[in-house]
Amino acid sequence: MSDRITIDPAICHGKPCIRGLRYPVETVLEWLASGMTTEEILHDYEDLEREDILAALSYAARLTHVKRLDRLAA
Repeated sequence: MSDRITIDPAICHGKPCIRGLRYPVETVLEWLASGMTTEEILHDYEDLEREDILAALSYAARLTHVKRLDRLAA
């Protein structure tokens, strides 16, 4: 995995974060899902870099790699 995604129990309760900063990957993904552009995120959070956002997307894509997905019974 990219060295831009770090997991440290002392930061954000061990959630995957960007470069040890207090930006959880899930938060970056939520910003993108809400419609924020990469440029808007970089403008609002100046310590983030374009490669950080791409690493978050790559991390999420890798998490979706499953052999099979079974539907849960309701």
